[in-house]
Amino acid sequence: MTPRIFDRSLLRLRRQRAMQRPLAGSDFLLRHVAADISLRLQPVQREFALALDVLSPTSQIADALRQSGKVSEVVRMDMASAAFHADQRLAVIGDDETPPFAPQTVNLIVSALSLQAVNDVPGTLAQFRRMLKEDGLFIAVTLGAATLGELRHALAQAESEMLGGVSPRVAPFVDVRDMGSLLQRAGFALPVCDSDTLTVRYPHVLALMADLRAMAATNILEERRRTSPGRRFFLRVAEIYAARFADPDGRIRASFELVWALGWAPHDSQQKPLKPGSAQMRLAEALKHSR
Repeated sequence: MTPRIFDRSLLRLRRQRAMQRPLAGSDFLLRHVAADISLRLQPVQREFALALDVLSPTSQIADALRQSGKVSEVVRMDMASAAFHADQRLAVIGDDETPPFAPQTVNLIVSALSLQAVNDVPGTLAQFRRMLKEDGLFIAVTLGAATLGELRHALAQAESEMLGGVSPRVAPFVDVRDMGSLLQRAGFALPVCDSDTLTVRYPHVLALMADLRAMAATNILEERRRTSPGRRFFLRVAEIYAARFADPDGRIRASFELVWALGWAPHDSQQKPLKPGSAQMRLAEALKHSR
C-alpha cells in the first residue's frame, strides 16, 4: 500500500481558497513555466491533436499550448470547478492521482507544478503513460530538492530553539537525478531530464509565506504539526532568515528548483539503442583512432 505523505483533501481545500483569493504577482512560477513550455515545444517536429493540462490553477499553461502552434485542442483537468470560472473551454474535474481518462486517449500531457504533492509518483507517471497514444509526449515540471532550502533552514533552527524539535514542514521534493529512472520505470521512451533554479527576492519572509499561501503551496504533509507555534515563532524565523539569506539591500532570497521531465509513449518510429554485440568497431580501435 502506498504511504500517505500528503493530505490531498487539504490540498484540494487550499487550492479552492487560493483561487477565490488570488494575490497579484504570486503566479510568477506558473508564468515562468508557461513560457518555458512554449520554448521546449518549438523544436518538436510534429503536432498534437489533443493535449491535457493537469491541475494548472489558471489557464496560463493551456493558453501557452494553444499559442504554440503545436496543439489543436486542450483539455484542462483540475480538482475543483473554481479553476475554470474564467475559462469556458474544455474542462474536466479530476485528480492527477486518479485521472479519469481511458488508455491511449490524448497525444500530449503537461503536468505543471503538481507532481510534488502526489503520494505515488511512480504510479501516477504510469497512469499518464497509459493515457498517451503511441508516440505521445509527456512534459512535467515539478519542484526539485533545492526548493526553499533557505526557508527549511530557518524553520528548522527556530523549531529546534523554541519547540524542542523539528517537525515536517517542507515537502520531500524529487531529485533531478531520480526523475529519469522514474520515467523509464513508468514505461516512457527517450526520457530527458534537466533542472534550473529561479531565485526570487522578497522584502521579508512573511511576504514569501503570503506567496506560498496564494500558490496553495503551504504545508500539507500528513505528519505536520497540527497546532500553530504562534507569532513569536514566526518572528524568530524571520530573524534567522534575514541573518542568513539577506542581500546587502536587506531583501531576502528564496530558491525554487524546477525539475523538467520529458518522455514519449513508445512507437516503432522512435530511435532505439543498438543491440549488444552489434558494434562495427572494437573499443581499442576506436580509442586508437581518437588520438
